[in-house]
Amino acid sequence: MTLTPTIVAPDHSGAPKLEPALFTQAATLIAKTAEDGGFHGPSIDDFFPDVLFSVLGVPVTRIHLIQFIATIGLVLFLWLGTRRMRVVPGRFQSIAEMGLDFVRVNIAEDLLGKKDGQRFLPILTTMFFMILFFNITGIIPFMNLAGTSIIAVPLMLAVISYVTFIYAGIKKSPKNFFKNALFPSGVPPFLYIIVTPLEFLSTFIIRPVTLTLRLLMNMIVGHLMLVLFFSATQFFLITLGGWWSALAAGSLAFGLAFTLFEILVAFLQAYVFTILTAVYIQLAVAEEH
Repeated sequence: MTLTPTIVAPDHSGAPKLEPALFTQAATLIAKTAEDGGFHGPSIDDFFPDVLFSVLGVPVTRIHLIQFIATIGLVLFLWLGTRRMRVVPGRFQSIAEMGLDFVRVNIAEDLLGKKDGQRFLPILTTMFFMILFFNITGIIPFMNLAGTSIIAVPLMLAVISYVTFIYAGIKKSPKNFFKNALFPSGVPPFLYIIVTPLEFLSTFIIRPVTLTLRLLMNMIVGHLMLVLFFSATQFFLITLGGWWSALAAGSLAFGLAFTLFEILVAFLQAYVFTILTAVYIQLAVAEEH
């Protein structure tokens, strides 16, 4: 489908000009094509796919399959990277060790120290790699959805983080944990009537909510932006054609650039979620803060 510009009589300079109504015509054409099903922009419906089949009465959707594939990929990555540990590591072992050491040194031991770092390392490592592998499926062709883009996964991880730091604090010292959480030092006693409710909301309500929403919203927005760019590319190049193809090059470039950005976001969100969990644990086991 192409547009043919309408040429009107030359103006006083002698040069022909495009009829101003051309732009109105182009806008009308785009709107009509969208109504006819030519342009399919991003939709929140992508995160509520149809049920493909059921297993023992449990419905399975496309996102569930993506999560299952990501889990298999994670297990294979860790198994292949650690099954034959050598003094001089191979390429795959080096990648696995680099990832594991990153969590151990830069997150666990850096924030919690050697003793508590080793104690909580398994849960922090599991969180980091699970979120990373679930996030990265959002840019893999034929998947194109992050496993963390439905609220169940971020909420489950936030609940685990929540239970972990409360358990760590109570096990270390129930008295100090609730005292530090609700009655911070350095605050005049008469202000506790204001500060304590705020600290309760911040520690026991807002933390899990923000952990959930930060991860969920980043993955949802990333998917919507990628769909927008690549749908626009297809629309300009195939549906409209003609000189509209020039716009397809721009939307494709933006789509590819945003794909690289989403790889960074996938890593950063895994890092931020894990390091915040470590920070909450560190605050829970601290003698005073």
